[in-house]
Amino acid sequence: MPRGGPDGGNGGNGGDIYFQADPNLTTLTDFYYQPHIKAQSGAQGKSANRTGRSGKDLTIRVPLGTIAIDVETNIVLHDFTDADEKVLVARSGRGGRGNASLATSFNRLPREAGEGQPGEELTLLLELKLIADIGLVGFPNAGKSTLVSHISSAKPKIAPYPFTTLSPVLGTVKYDVFKEFIVADIPGILEGAHKNVGLGHEFLRHIERTKILVFVIDMGTPKAEHAVHDYHVLEEELRLHKPDLITKPRIVAANKMDIPDFESRFEHFLKSGVHNPNLVFPISAATGKGLEQLRIGMIKMVEELREKQ
Repeated sequence: MPRGGPDGGNGGNGGDIYFQADPNLTTLTDFYYQPHIKAQSGAQGKSANRTGRSGKDLTIRVPLGTIAIDVETNIVLHDFTDADEKVLVARSGRGGRGNASLATSFNRLPREAGEGQPGEELTLLLELKLIADIGLVGFPNAGKSTLVSHISSAKPKIAPYPFTTLSPVLGTVKYDVFKEFIVADIPGILEGAHKNVGLGHEFLRHIERTKILVFVIDMGTPKAEHAVHDYHVLEEELRLHKPDLITKPRIVAANKMDIPDFESRFEHFLKSGVHNPNLVFPISAATGKGLEQLRIGMIKMVEELREKQ
C-alpha cells in the first residue's frame, strides 16, 4: 500500500474431513461412485490486512459397522460402532502468512508472503461389517431364511436350493412395547469356509459383529449323526476364522422337525452332548412349530447380555 506499509492478510485454512456414523445407511455404494473426496480450500488473503475465508469442513456419513483402514500403513483409523460418532479423518492445510504479518523493524515492507501448508492426503480402505444382536449361522438350505422371515420383519429370498441368500439380511424382532433386537441371516457356511470355500471370508467377517449366535441345524438329514457332524463343522469353521467367535453366547435351533423320524435324530443330537440341552430348541421354520419358544429363548439371552453390558 503506497506510503502505508504492507497490508496483505493471511490466507484461510482449508477444511477438515470428518467421518460420521449414520444408523440410517446400510451400504458403502456411494464411495464406489465418488471415490475421491476433497474438502474446500481456504481463500487467499486480501488487501487491507483481511484474512482469507477458511474452507468449510466436510462431513462424510458412513454406515454403522464401517472400518476405516489406512492403505499405506494398514492401520485401522477407526471402527464406527456407535451411532452418530464423529471422527476427524484428514486435517486441513494451514493458510499462508500475508506480508503484513511478516513485517519487522528491519524489513518494514516485505514483498513476499508465507506459503500455506497442504492438508493431509491419504487412501482409505472402507470395510462394512454388519452389526446385529443375533446372527443365524448354518449350512446352505438349513432353513435360516425361512426362520428369519417368520420371526422378524425381514423378507429374504427363499428357495429349495443352496446359496439362495447371497448377501446378509437384517431383520428387526420386536417384543414388549418399545423393545427390539436385530437378527442377521448370514449366508450358508461350507466346510472349508475359513479357506474362502463357498462364500468364505466375505461373510464370516459379518459374524464377528454379532453378539449372539444361533446355530441352525438341519434335522432332516438321512442319518442321525449328520446333525452332530454339521454342528462340529460350523464350530470349527468359526474357530479357524477367528478363535474368539466360539466364545460368543450360543443357541441351537434344531430345524425341520416336521420331517418324518425327526425324533430319533433329535434325541441322538441331545445325547451327543455337543450343546447345553436347555439351549436347544426343536423347531420347524416351515410350519412355525416351536418358533415362539425359540423367540423367547432369544429374547432372554439378549436381555441378559444387555444387562451385563
